[in-house]
Amino acid sequence: MSDYDQRRGSSAQRGYGYKWQKARAEYLRANPLCVFCQRRGRVTAATVVDHIKPHKGDLKLFWRRSNWQSLCKPCHDIDKQRLEKGGALPGCDADGMPADPHHHWA
Repeated sequence: MSDYDQRRGSSAQRGYGYKWQKARAEYLRANPLCVFCQRRGRVTAATVVDHIKPHKGDLKLFWRRSNWQSLCKPCHDIDKQRLEKGGALPGCDADGMPADPHHHWA
């Protein structure tokens, strides 16, 4: 285990234990489609419940469902990470509008 992983703690220590897995499954049942793909006019099953605003250990924000969104793994691992690093969401919707909700055209 790397130093980073040791400092970060286990997934259970970060809040991703049984309670999270249960809440995650419930949320994905109610919100089964990737919201990023939907903005692009695609229908893709979501497999990840993402925190829209990174919680950084804030348990209130961690459990606030209004801060959750359903994403497919590629959108979470690529597009969401790009957004968190200050980039823009690539692509556009069926009408040609940018997929990134923060784009100046949107």
